[in-house]
Amino acid sequence: MREAPAIYVIKELVKRGAQIKAYDPKAVNEAKEHYLKGVQNIDYVNSKYEVLKDSNALVLLTEWKEFRSPDFEEIKAQLKTPIIFDGRNQYIAYDLDAKGFEYLQIGK
Repeated sequence: MREAPAIYVIKELVKRGAQIKAYDPKAVNEAKEHYLKGVQNIDYVNSKYEVLKDSNALVLLTEWKEFRSPDFEEIKAQLKTPIIFDGRNQYIAYDLDAKGFEYLQIGK
């Protein structure tokens, strides 16, 4: 996790005034206790769908297997606006525009 881009993205978003909800199935405790310790405006949650509730957008910054085949209808239902920023370009094959999402690939 030491060089994880998510750390830098989260810190920059918080610095610009964002309120972050974060979920990671493996590294959340390490992030909370070390890499993001003391960073304000981060709410850590317990599931990949809980993180979306009342959020303005999904920013995907990890490649864990559980994120590879999401329920896009559930994602759309939870988000205030159906916007996905895909930092791992994992969802390119899902034709998200046709599903009603604004889909933005980071780094492409």
